[in-house]
Amino acid sequence: MASESIGKTLGVALALCIVCAVVVSAAAVILRPAQEVNKALDLKTNILAAAGLLKVGVDVEKQFEQITIRVVDMESGRFSDAVNPLTYDQRKASKDPAMSVELAADADPAKIRRRAYYATVYVVEGPAGIEKMILPIKGYGLWSTLYGFLALESDFETVAGIGFYEHAETPGLGGEIDNPGWRASWVGKTAYAAGERVITVIKGKVDRQRDGADYQIDGLAGATLTTRGVDNLVKYWLGNDGFAPLIQHLKSQEA
Repeated sequence: MASESIGKTLGVALALCIVCAVVVSAAAVILRPAQEVNKALDLKTNILAAAGLLKVGVDVEKQFEQITIRVVDMESGRFSDAVNPLTYDQRKASKDPAMSVELAADADPAKIRRRAYYATVYVVEGPAGIEKMILPIKGYGLWSTLYGFLALESDFETVAGIGFYEHAETPGLGGEIDNPGWRASWVGKTAYAAGERVITVIKGKVDRQRDGADYQIDGLAGATLTTRGVDNLVKYWLGNDGFAPLIQHLKSQEA
């Protein structure tokens, strides 16, 4: 009993803590490359899914070969070579004052605070030109910032799909943005009409018999603030401070 002093007990505990810390740190370093690969693969999976292009059982990397990554200058609405699309991190850039602009409260319905000068978009091209374009979107819901993708068809007016890959909304309520049925309800909806953004997420259910149903999305039951958050972020990113200038430029090229 005499040998079991407080000093020895603390020494053993300290040694155990050091050993555990070394093991955890080593594991984190060793596993980091694999984690980065899995993170990139998950992002590609979500991009394909948002555009309705994901095929179960087919290699994701192989499927992603049909997609071209482009960078958009958000001020001009033109594709840009100012940054490398393969290494540019839009999320990181939006937090850097040198790479982003601060938004006034009345011009920030999505509550993103800062918008990067450049945005990464994902394009599917065919013989006739762009067949689908997948746009990154984000905005605040009830509890968290929602990160996702909105895809448009070749007419740049029709929604091809939507998906959110990161959020912390309440399961069963705001978390229903992950519901396949709700996501499917976006497909074929009209995003723009006569050059104006018209798509909106309403409170409650869309009356399919009334005018405007083709550009209205059902709200999430019991999740008013998440519904409003999705509506606001879509309005922002499809608006004049978002991707509307790019859309207008691409449509003018078709004319």
